[in-house]
Amino acid sequence: MGPVLNILIIEDEPAIADTLIHVLEMDGYQVRWFPTAGEGLADLKAHPPGLVVLDIGLPDANGFELCKTIREFSDVPIIFLTARNDEIDRVVGLEIGADDYVTKPFSPREMLARIKLRIKKQAPAKSTTEQASAQALMIDAVSHELIADNFDYHAQNQPLGLTAVEFKILDKLIQVSPRVLSREQLMIAADMAPEAVYERNIDSHIKAIRHKMKAVGQPERIQTKRGFGYYFSDKDTA
Repeated sequence: MGPVLNILIIEDEPAIADTLIHVLEMDGYQVRWFPTAGEGLADLKAHPPGLVVLDIGLPDANGFELCKTIREFSDVPIIFLTARNDEIDRVVGLEIGADDYVTKPFSPREMLARIKLRIKKQAPAKSTTEQASAQALMIDAVSHELIADNFDYHAQNQPLGLTAVEFKILDKLIQVSPRVLSREQLMIAADMAPEAVYERNIDSHIKAIRHKMKAVGQPERIQTKRGFGYYFSDKDTA
């Protein structure tokens, strides 16, 4: 068994930090947590971690600025964790060097899968046997999970190949799951001007997303609430 990986959490909400610490420690990681940017940065320099989970809204600094500071001396994987869900924030976060972006509320299991995915990408080259073993573990970890990466969703390391509109629709449904969203709400989420398109256009995009999910072995998860709209279910359905 290899060395235990250290995860650094810089997050000012104790309840969220406690949830992450519990999930990560149960999976065998060592975790350090600091509620401020200053404390987190000092610890990062003294004890370089394997990955950083970084909140944007810290009490003493902006997470974006802290990310830029870290990137001046380290290429450690960084996952932003924030209540802000604006697309511009995601773009800025990725452009300044973050590796992923997760919005609150979030699924602890999904966060664990994302962390494993980033660590896997960061790992040095291994032998063919080791690579096959690591891939099998990763597939098991994200089984039936959709992971957002580079403005597309991936299932078991396979990209769905979503268009920009499809990504925004699926992303919004997952973010608010299991809440039902109307076609108008999905149009807004996808930045589709209501006066420029018909609401039924959403049905075509939903059909395309379902087809792409099915192509990578995903069960039917986008459900129809007749007379209301659509919702994303985290339960397998026939």
